[in-house]
Amino acid sequence: MSGHCTQAFLALLKSDQEKPPPLLARRSSKWFLLTTVCIAVFTDIFLYGIIVPVIPFALTKRANVAEEDVQHWVSVLLAVYGAALLAAAPVCGWLADRSTSRRMPLLVGLLALAGATLMLCFGNTIGVLVTGRILQGASAAIVWTVGLALLVDTVGQKEVGQVMGFVSISMSIAILVAPLLGGVVYDRGGYYSVYYMAFALIFLDIILRIAMVEKKVAHKWDTAAVPTSAPSPAEKEGKVPLPLPQRENSWLPHPDSVLHSTLSEKKVDKKWSIEDGPRPEPETPPNERRTQRISPLSNADAIVEEPETEVAEAPSHMNSLSCCQPQPDNSSTTVPAEVRKRPPIVILLSSRRLLSALYCALVQSALLTAWDAVLPLRVSSLFGWHSLGAGLIFLPLVLPSFIAPLVGAFSDRYGARLPATIGFVLSMPFLILLRLVDEGGTQQIVILCVLLALLGTALTIVLTPLLAEITYILNAKEKHHPGLFGEKGAYAQAYGLFNCAFAGGMLVGPLWAGFVVKKSGWATMCLSLGILSVVTAIPAFLFTNGWVGGRKDGEADEDQQRP
Repeated sequence: MSGHCTQAFLALLKSDQEKPPPLLARRSSKWFLLTTVCIAVFTDIFLYGIIVPVIPFALTKRANVAEEDVQHWVSVLLAVYGAALLAAAPVCGWLADRSTSRRMPLLVGLLALAGATLMLCFGNTIGVLVTGRILQGASAAIVWTVGLALLVDTVGQKEVGQVMGFVSISMSIAILVAPLLGGVVYDRGGYYSVYYMAFALIFLDIILRIAMVEKKVAHKWDTAAVPTSAPSPAEKEGKVPLPLPQRENSWLPHPDSVLHSTLSEKKVDKKWSIEDGPRPEPETPPNERRTQRISPLSNADAIVEEPETEVAEAPSHMNSLSCCQPQPDNSSTTVPAEVRKRPPIVILLSSRRLLSALYCALVQSALLTAWDAVLPLRVSSLFGWHSLGAGLIFLPLVLPSFIAPLVGAFSDRYGARLPATIGFVLSMPFLILLRLVDEGGTQQIVILCVLLALLGTALTIVLTPLLAEITYILNAKEKHHPGLFGEKGAYAQAYGLFNCAFAGGMLVGPLWAGFVVKKSGWATMCLSLGILSVVTAIPAFLFTNGWVGGRKDGEADEDQQRP
């Protein structure tokens, strides 16, 4: 029995089977792949946050750490996660861009996450706990680099902003519910109950990652699993010619064969037959085409003309599979040989536009996570709230993330410059006005919640366009310099850099807020974050979507003109 299960499992993992797997169209659909990546992101963030309330207990009760050293080791465990994320993201991106499959790296990352969770659950020494956090950071690097690259492979540039909005929602929900559930379950169910939730979520993630089928893999079996071209007018009207019977003369072409030729707009004598000699081939406009087929119904071998729809471009399913490799335009330039030898990550880091996007991502992450270090203590001191209230206060900050798909759709249509710039500018007054929350009372609670909700909305307007901007940058470079990043592109490496920037913000934000509050107070901290936000709006306006002084066609954009 176990042998049959093992064979079925291995067959499910293999992508080169002769027979298509069950439910191929559903498992390779855009929404299934999007759901898989969103669950992967949610799982990663959820497992990061769910153990935060448990770490102090694990250190004192299981690792025998002295009470006075708990704060030190908590900081160490947070730091090694960020360090592993920063170190692993570029490497994971480089490997993913050279891999023939996006699914296998995702499965490897999930195994790393499961191993990390086991270490954190049963570890009773500092070494085991630190190793678990390192594996957890490496797993996060794989999810964010390979997962986002998989989404770009699936939907292409036209919808990338919208799908990144759904990714943003899954991340925000995990940030909100993980610490809250971790604290509540730990209080009610004990230490191991927290990890029961973690293992259940990992099991669901395993099922989805194994079941998913990439678009390019599905196309090998069934073109119906990927989008097909729209039906022609003739097909819509039911005027498609029926197949003709087989002719006895074996030297004639098969009845199903169709010879395409372009004919003149001038009237052609339809009584002309093969007996009249060679048929003239007058010049015609390219938009008028006709089909010739040899009719087997008469001995005269008459050639019958039938109208045919114009074939101007490749089928859309081919476009969907190659959407991430833009076709060169008239302004494209050849990439010199010495430039081709450069690693893609070096080319990416030489782009002012990408560096600006990474800096904006770092600041956005810092502005979002800075409150983790100061907000729970603030509401506790002002309002007397305990752990539950301290967790619920993040709800107004995270709920606006549900508008992320709308922001992404706007970015797909109008570009990322406007929402990114407006988001940073709008964040400034809300951050500064948070200084007003300086005493207890219901009115102060209302002011705090409203300002946090407005701040969350502004930061959501920033994040989704920045996620999509990474794809826009690579597509612009490939369009003007075909083959710049090689045959497989560099999407995973680019999102690896984005992941590094976001992780850097997760480190900088809490440290910034905690240090300033300790040295200068709450009001100064809010003012400093507001200044940081409005200053970041400057590079967002100048470089997002290319240099602001460039022409609309991008020809004046330095990042597009040079590799």
